[in-house]
Amino acid sequence: MIKRSFDVCMAAVGLALTAPLFAIIAILIKLDSQGPVIFRQIRVGQGFRPFTILKFRTMVVAAPGTYVPLTIGQDPRITRVGRILRKLKLDELPQLANVLVGDMSFVGPRPEVPRYVERLRAQFSEVLTIRPGITDLASLRYIDEATLLSCSSSPEEEYEIKVLPEKLRLAKLYIRHMSLRLDFAIIVQTLLHIGRVPVVVFTLPDLKAAVEPPWTSLWTNLSPFIMKWRKPIIVLLDLVLIVLANYLAFTLKYDGSIPEGELYTFEQTVLALVAIRGVAFALFGLNEGLWRYTSVWDLQNILKGVLISTVVFYGWVHWVMEISGYPRSVFAIDAILLIGFLAGVRLSSRIFRDKGVFQKKRKVLVVGAGDSGERVVREMKTRSIFNCQPIGLVDDNIALLNQRIHGVQVLGTVGDIPKLVEALRPEVVVVAVPTATPEFLRDLVIKLEPYEISIKTLPAKEELLADQSTVSQMRNVSVPDLLSRAPIDLDNEATRQMVRGKSVLITGAGGSIGSELARQITLFDPEVLLLYERHENSLYNIHKELGDRGVAFPIVPLIGDVTDAQRLCAVLEQYKPQILFHAAAHKHVPLVELNPLEAVKNNCIGTRITAETASLYGVEQFVHISTDKAVNPSSVMGATKRVAELIVQDIARTSRTRFLLVRFGNVLGSSGSMLLRFQEQIRAGGPVTVTHPEIRRYFMLIPEAVQLVLQAAAIGKQGHVYILDMGEQIKVLDLARSLIRLSGFIPGKEIAIQFIGLRPGEKLYEELVGEGEIAVRSPLEKILQIQTTNQLDFEEFREGLSALEAASYCDETSVLLERLKDLVPMFRTCVPDTESSTVPTSPL
Repeated sequence: MIKRSFDVCMAAVGLALTAPLFAIIAILIKLDSQGPVIFRQIRVGQGFRPFTILKFRTMVVAAPGTYVPLTIGQDPRITRVGRILRKLKLDELPQLANVLVGDMSFVGPRPEVPRYVERLRAQFSEVLTIRPGITDLASLRYIDEATLLSCSSSPEEEYEIKVLPEKLRLAKLYIRHMSLRLDFAIIVQTLLHIGRVPVVVFTLPDLKAAVEPPWTSLWTNLSPFIMKWRKPIIVLLDLVLIVLANYLAFTLKYDGSIPEGELYTFEQTVLALVAIRGVAFALFGLNEGLWRYTSVWDLQNILKGVLISTVVFYGWVHWVMEISGYPRSVFAIDAILLIGFLAGVRLSSRIFRDKGVFQKKRKVLVVGAGDSGERVVREMKTRSIFNCQPIGLVDDNIALLNQRIHGVQVLGTVGDIPKLVEALRPEVVVVAVPTATPEFLRDLVIKLEPYEISIKTLPAKEELLADQSTVSQMRNVSVPDLLSRAPIDLDNEATRQMVRGKSVLITGAGGSIGSELARQITLFDPEVLLLYERHENSLYNIHKELGDRGVAFPIVPLIGDVTDAQRLCAVLEQYKPQILFHAAAHKHVPLVELNPLEAVKNNCIGTRITAETASLYGVEQFVHISTDKAVNPSSVMGATKRVAELIVQDIARTSRTRFLLVRFGNVLGSSGSMLLRFQEQIRAGGPVTVTHPEIRRYFMLIPEAVQLVLQAAAIGKQGHVYILDMGEQIKVLDLARSLIRLSGFIPGKEIAIQFIGLRPGEKLYEELVGEGEIAVRSPLEKILQIQTTNQLDFEEFREGLSALEAASYCDETSVLLERLKDLVPMFRTCVPDTESSTVPTSPL
């Protein structure tokens, strides 16, 4: 109702005021060409109702067979007067009558001809819920549509495929943000665009003109001149303000009527005042700052310059010029007025630059009211480039509740976030807590699950760049932020001393762990790096990646299998590695469950051959990469990895090679990991499949897991097992929900989650410490050492191992599984719930 009242009033006033202009334009059109003054055309209005739109005729009356649906570039049909009318948009003036009768509004989606509407009727159904308008966002975007279309070889196709869909998108954007204030801003911006005045009174996405005007405005011509002579212009303006402030001070002192004697005093002293203030202003650099960046620093200099020059001027008047009758109150009034003038002209540039008639900003709720939160709020409020409006802060410090930071109130604690989101409807939540833990972020993501809100965070405190804006360093919360992190202050010097100048061999170098080991080891200057891998594609990729780094030492790619004793002996004989990282293994639980014979060959026999060869050829240190699935295993993969651990410990008892083992849980993003599978399912539109609602796993990032492996290797002792402290186990369901949420979808609503039942060999939770083991602290944080309480009979173990290997060579699966259970008594296969694995539950 308010919008319609505004339209009627403004249309009536506009028609009355422009009536003389209507008459002049009508005469010019009739003199220029034959035909009617008004052009009429059927357009589609609100509710798909056709109406007749009115325009001043700008083209010659079309001859039969010359109809062209679009106006393109320098269209020859446009008359001389019509070209001027189109450039100034005066041809649209008769549409004030359309507005008055209710067919149109001042602001609204531009009306289209019926044939375009019928082709995209479904999309126009949302747009035509309101009256079409004389101007809209698309009018600003395509201020010179004819020029844009003239650049295309097929203008009609360009309009239908590119321009019209974009107009519809902008029309829908206008409908979402529609208000009288926005209408006024669009009208003002349209007038400024027509006049080519480079002033922005409101901001919304994608409103830059599609084609820049070929001619420049008066401001464009004046701008270089003003910038070139900016300093003299500022000095001149300041001098004018000095004289004006002093004159007004006398005027105020004497109530607007300055006595003749006092006027003489003003004339007698004003030049000295100008000289003194001019010198003071130059000393404090008042004529050097860029006004659009005026800050507290500039205001301080204004105060200093005015006050000091006032004191000097007071001394000059009384002791040099000896004018005892100079009114003392004038000194104070003059100083106050001048400070106001100088600050006002400088701040006005910044105010008009940062404030518009309408600015659609993203509403931001800031988590954390500390130093980082203060910086975020301050930058968002003072720098319009970020297009953000902080609407509140939350902090668990109760003492800060209801306090304000730069005018923004602390509204509650983190526990109040769901309630605040419901009430305030923010579009972004920013975590301004650089020390936020993964547990804190996981809890926040879960709290915000039901809402379509972007969640952003700041880098860790030590990663924040002091010389850059805090807001510019914000990034989206990602899955790695939700996982345990390695301590930042790890001592890499011990790793460097271990690796530098040594020949290092990595088995399984093309896998997720092996390739990351290779990447990190290259940072510590080994003498030579040997990449041993049986898959040529994986080997090629990591070798090429490392080769592109331009390292100073050789990187040797070696195709080979850890079960091939002859090949391993040849490699160790030729290159004589001093450190060997054994990362080769079959690790995919369901696949290994289906192929137990190959698992034993690779994980058990391969480990024995590699460890024995390393001992035989005098390798100084052997680091075996194990897994949490080796603890109380329920899968063939876990059982074979436990056997591999025992093999290494057995050989370590009698070898001069220093053997050690490092055990850790799932690493995020490894080949075949659930994260990659979840991402594929989300991209496909779901559902995301989880085996069980209560299944939990340890997770860590690959680079950080490998970093801790290298640290453990640097301190490891003969035959010891080390485990990485991976924090708490995370529910896989929570990880899936968080990943869906961070991908921009609502779990259970836009992307379904289905439970498919435990797969063969899976258990609900993993362990890092098994029966007969205890974990004690090591010299390094996040690394624990395993101590065994039950001593193993290794003679009996070797006999069982020989039986296991024999079963693998004879392809006797059932026998092999029995032998595996003999070696690992804790190994108990899990029977999956066949009902839950085949009948998925309803989406969450």
